[in-house]
Amino acid sequence: MTRYTPPGTPGCDWNWTHVRALCLREARRVLGPTAAADDAAQEAAIRAWRRCARCKNPAVPDPWIATIARNEALRILAQRRDQEPLEEADSVPFEDPLRELDLVGALDLRRALRAMDGQDRRLLVGRYWQDLENSELAEQLGVAEATVRVRLHRLRLQLRKTLVEA
Repeated sequence: MTRYTPPGTPGCDWNWTHVRALCLREARRVLGPTAAADDAAQEAAIRAWRRCARCKNPAVPDPWIATIARNEALRILAQRRDQEPLEEADSVPFEDPLRELDLVGALDLRRALRAMDGQDRRLLVGRYWQDLENSELAEQLGVAEATVRVRLHRLRLQLRKTLVEA
């Protein structure tokens, strides 16, 4: 069992083989068994390694790591969808009906994000695709951190409502 600890970071003595497998499983859940899923898993594992000190519960890091992997896979999916027409999604073969629901949900999410104004979209993308902290977002947007928290809360409610109606 190989364990790595980022320099100067106590408490990040996780099993990185397990972390890599968790990231790969989560990325494949979103992207399927593709090279893009492997890339997303690798990027997510690196991101988790770099930011392991930010994990609120280092004794049980799996949910935190899975979120990073899912966000990375969704970011790659969004990039892929920006490069190809939406109609090509119909030609993707699905082995599992739940995978089709994941893709449909991702496409609905992309459409909902496109309908938002630029600053709201930047806020959601920065938080959930780029894994930026609220303080980093506040600094980038020139607003208070509390404003970022409130706006993210309202945007999540708005997205939830939009996606339920879709």
